[in-house]
Amino acid sequence: MEAPLLLDGKVAIVTGGGHGIGKSYCKAIAQEGGRVVVADVDGAAADAVAEEIGGDQALAMQTDVSKLASCQEMAQRTLDRFGRIDGLINNASIFATIAISRVGFQEISEEEWDRVMSVNLKGVWLACRAVAPTMQEQQSGSIVNISSNTILSGSPSRIHYVASKAGVFGFTRVLARELGPYNIRVNTIAPGSTLSEENPTEDVLKLRQRTVGGRALSRIERPDDLVGSALFLLSDLSSFVTGQMLSVDGGDTLH
Repeated sequence: MEAPLLLDGKVAIVTGGGHGIGKSYCKAIAQEGGRVVVADVDGAAADAVAEEIGGDQALAMQTDVSKLASCQEMAQRTLDRFGRIDGLINNASIFATIAISRVGFQEISEEEWDRVMSVNLKGVWLACRAVAPTMQEQQSGSIVNISSNTILSGSPSRIHYVASKAGVFGFTRVLARELGPYNIRVNTIAPGSTLSEENPTEDVLKLRQRTVGGRALSRIERPDDLVGSALFLLSDLSSFVTGQMLSVDGGDTLH
């Protein structure tokens, strides 16, 4: 007898679902019987992932999580297509390795600070605002916010990124309290340095390799290493887990 699919009949949205780790989340949700909304500011990438999943299991959405109207459209189109929203993975992020400066805190421009916060932290808030009314009406739901293990180590030279991801964890803990009465769970995953780039350069590979030495599991982390934890938190297997942070970094940080 085959084991039941973890997300059979559930509908989940993945922001930043068009690339890297987000793409892996989307494919795993579909493989476990769920229907998935691939939301990404890169509309062409979202379309490609939805097409790869195929059938009626996926909907592509060009979404800018830093804009409330865009997040509300994301939620409404999900309801129009699938009729419910059971899960949200807030994965959209400006990455620490390739998209932002790695400099001291006094050298970061105000514009760059605001841009990182608008996506990494404000975007989580806005996406949650957009889906929460539906989950409250259903009296069920699971929100998974993606933070980073850098908030535990205080990694230097990217203070805006680390601060934004620390904010995600604080936001998660408060939201878990506020949405708990509606049977909505809110948790955080804190990945380690992950080889999420689809065509990594030699410099990126060297950067990822440098993180291996401090891990209990001494190898490069890849997107698929995060999938199981996300599925667990989205599924009914974690029905009494909320307000928690799960570090998925191969034992780089122990707490």
